[in-house]
Amino acid sequence: MARFRMSKAVAIGIGVLTVSAVCGLVLLSVMYQIQINEFPPASIPTPTKPPVLPTGLPPTLRLPDNVIPESYKVFLQLYVYSAITNNYTNQSFAFTGNSTVRIKCMRDSKSIFLHVLDLNVTTVEVRKSDSNEKLSLSGYRIHQNESNFLEIQLKDVMTGNETYYDVFTKFEGELQNDLTGFYVSRYTKKAKAEEDEDQETFLATSLMQPTAARKVFPCFDEPALKAKFKITIIHRPDTVALSNQNGLSLRQIDGEEWSVTTFEETQNMSTYLLAFTVLSQSDFELLSEESSTDIKIRARREAIRAGYADYALEVTEKILNHYDYLFGLKHKLKKIDQIALPEISVGSMESWGLISYQESALLVEQNTALTFDHERVATQIAHELAHEWFGSLVTMRWWNDLWLKEGLATYMAYFGVEAVGWNLRDLFVLRETQTAFQMDSLNSSHPLSTQENYIQTTSEIVALFDDVTYRKSAAVLRMLASYIGGEETLMKGIKTYLTKFEFQTAAHKDLWECLQQETNKDVEAFMSTWIEQVGYPVVTIDTQKGELTQEQFLLKQEGGHNIAWHIDIRYFVSSGFSVKSFMLQVSGPAESTQFEVKDKDEWLLANINCIGFFRVNYDEENWNKLRMQLERDHYVSVNAISVACSNGLSDCTTMASNLFKSYRNGTNNIHPNLRREIYCSAIASGDDEDWEFAWNEYQRATAPAEKDKLRYALSCTKEIWLLNRYLQYTLDPTKIRKTDIVSTINYIAKNVAGQPLAWDFVRGYWSYITQECGVGVISLGDLLDAVTKRFSTHVELEELRQFQREQDKDTQGLAAQALEQVIERTEANIEWVKENKQLVKDWFESN
Repeated sequence: MARFRMSKAVAIGIGVLTVSAVCGLVLLSVMYQIQINEFPPASIPTPTKPPVLPTGLPPTLRLPDNVIPESYKVFLQLYVYSAITNNYTNQSFAFTGNSTVRIKCMRDSKSIFLHVLDLNVTTVEVRKSDSNEKLSLSGYRIHQNESNFLEIQLKDVMTGNETYYDVFTKFEGELQNDLTGFYVSRYTKKAKAEEDEDQETFLATSLMQPTAARKVFPCFDEPALKAKFKITIIHRPDTVALSNQNGLSLRQIDGEEWSVTTFEETQNMSTYLLAFTVLSQSDFELLSEESSTDIKIRARREAIRAGYADYALEVTEKILNHYDYLFGLKHKLKKIDQIALPEISVGSMESWGLISYQESALLVEQNTALTFDHERVATQIAHELAHEWFGSLVTMRWWNDLWLKEGLATYMAYFGVEAVGWNLRDLFVLRETQTAFQMDSLNSSHPLSTQENYIQTTSEIVALFDDVTYRKSAAVLRMLASYIGGEETLMKGIKTYLTKFEFQTAAHKDLWECLQQETNKDVEAFMSTWIEQVGYPVVTIDTQKGELTQEQFLLKQEGGHNIAWHIDIRYFVSSGFSVKSFMLQVSGPAESTQFEVKDKDEWLLANINCIGFFRVNYDEENWNKLRMQLERDHYVSVNAISVACSNGLSDCTTMASNLFKSYRNGTNNIHPNLRREIYCSAIASGDDEDWEFAWNEYQRATAPAEKDKLRYALSCTKEIWLLNRYLQYTLDPTKIRKTDIVSTINYIAKNVAGQPLAWDFVRGYWSYITQECGVGVISLGDLLDAVTKRFSTHVELEELRQFQREQDKDTQGLAAQALEQVIERTEANIEWVKENKQLVKDWFESN
């Protein structure tokens, strides 16, 4: 153990060293901390992950917002011949094309989504706009579902920060005959000599609204994605090409002769407003009017030369000038073409600068036309010209606000026609308000405006083109004008709205903000109840208690509808006739002594001139007073011949038969205003020879208004076999044009004898009707409404439900809402008959 001992001096030395070391460490630690506090070290950087770029499909059916379009250059080549002659026999409905769309990239992306439907896309390229550098693609595909997406995936990253890229596509397609997209239309050209056969002739035209531009070329087919379009159409040399802007046509020979028409670049506009028409140069002529805007009316040559387009040309300039003044904003385009087409699935379409019409909606023959025919043409033109501002210049941001263009155009048309001598204000309630009441009293109705994500598919969009969107919105705008101080106040706000949002898109709240500047009323609070809530109220006024209540008016009450509207009630009492106002904002009861009527001879009338979009109910005593007032001071009116003949009055039917007999013998002395009803009555009481005569007259008639009168009259026969034959004719486009299929079936359904036949026909040929008539904005709802209007039995209700169950997945959405509505109405009819049948029967028997 002795060898491990150390000296005392060594031990002390080690101890001193240890203490010194510890003190040094402490000092170093203190100094380090001082230095750290004075000069803190930089933190070690955390490794960053590269940004994750989205891949795969967007979460909804809406296009993503990573890129937005700026401009398009579109080339289309059509191979269709306007007629088949001995020189060529191979007709082709094919078309080919290419498109370059310049896009602005908003954030780093590796994917681009456009819309494509029924096209074969053969080439896709993406290049950087400034350098023309080509980006590498991973691939592209078309999604065969309701999205209609053309998905382009890139290997290279597109840089955000609003960098521009060009997306080039080549594609090929076929002109269908379904009246949507770019489609082919057939019509018959009368032979020049009796021994020659009539010639079938072709034209190509378009209907893009709401989602059919994607059937013509790859595009961003949503209304908010406005862009400028430079269109070139290559077509056969004997044809003329038209589009939204003026075009310059040149001849080109490349193996065979072609015409190349290049159109001026459009204004910033939505895809649904694009229009193309290629038609026979010899078959169509034009009328024009030199003014600040180049106005042209185009129609078949025989119609132009017969003067059928004169009235349309006359009223167009006057209405357009009136709108320039009324809206405080001049029409933006150099020209307006209006064309009467042999086949179009809607009454008219407001494509910016090239407006399309059914022939009977634009052409009118002065000698045979009804007064109503002139008024209808003027109203149709006024509606479409109003769209030059409401829809074309300022467009709704998304289809959930479709009413923002259609309601304003419907309402403004009443101002437009005043410029050509038509004062139709007194007809507004009958045509717009009362018609809208019918649909909006159903549980299956819809609000004027919903959240954007509630409306995504084409079927959901098409379903919005109904009486609620067009007519209720016009009635609500009329009510709004009264609420904020009158039409002058409304127009001031409209001018601000158009100026602020020209060439842009807007939502309904943008309109409220512009109107708010002109009034001290709370526009948004008032209008939100009418725009965002479904249905409308009935206001019950108890004049004995001075009490008011409101509840939703429904044909079939299901309970639980505790909805309150902001209701501006304009009323007067018989002793004063001074109009007073009261705002009802609660369900009630709300008490107000101003609604008490104490005098036994006094009565109260609310909702003066039906300005408000609501119904009014009173206590029994006030109803009796109003009834007695009407009995003391009434007037008799709108068609004596129609009422008398339709009810079998012998003097009327004899007169009609004699006039029709003279017509058959070569002398038609029937006044144009009476022809529709006289023809109908004579055919209803006549035989098959009368029907055949009317059919032959229909086939040879050239005036659209006269053809329509005869087409309606043919549906009036009581002979079942003739009605069945007539229904079968609607399957043959050489007999009944596709554009007239739905209205012809509706005419037959109006006939008591024809209604069950029409219903069976629609059920049996539903697939044909939906395929051949297109799914654009044609109202299948109108068809279903007409053929089921009289349904009031449990058997008919079950037939409707069975029809609903039979709808296949592809077509179910086309009429889902309409079917719900007619089923609900039938249920309400059954209940009404159950409650009132005996009462009505007893009344008829006693009177």
